[in-house]
Amino acid sequence: MNLDIRALKSMNDYLIPPDETFIKKERDNARKLRTSQWWKRKRSSGICHYCNNNFPPNEITMDHVIPLSRGGKSQKFNLVPCCKECNTKKKQLLPFEWEEYMAFIKK
Repeated sequence: MNLDIRALKSMNDYLIPPDETFIKKERDNARKLRTSQWWKRKRSSGICHYCNNNFPPNEITMDHVIPLSRGGKSQKFNLVPCCKECNTKKKQLLPFEWEEYMAFIKK
């Protein structure tokens, strides 16, 4: 799959970024989920969703597959455990953008 950067930029021109109230509410929801048994079980495996490497559970972070800044929500279907390095590299990329990025750096 070839990603046409011009098409991506034109698509982003039509996206309205979520307002601060939405982002604040979703961050609060994420904080609540971090204390849940559901998240503790997900994190306990220690496996990063993106690189599949194993880490101590305390080094696993919560990542929004669809970032809050791109309209994602803090709901179980949108949250995955990942290592700090992948979370930092992914930033605000959508899944297809992240896959393109990973394929590019593996070349």
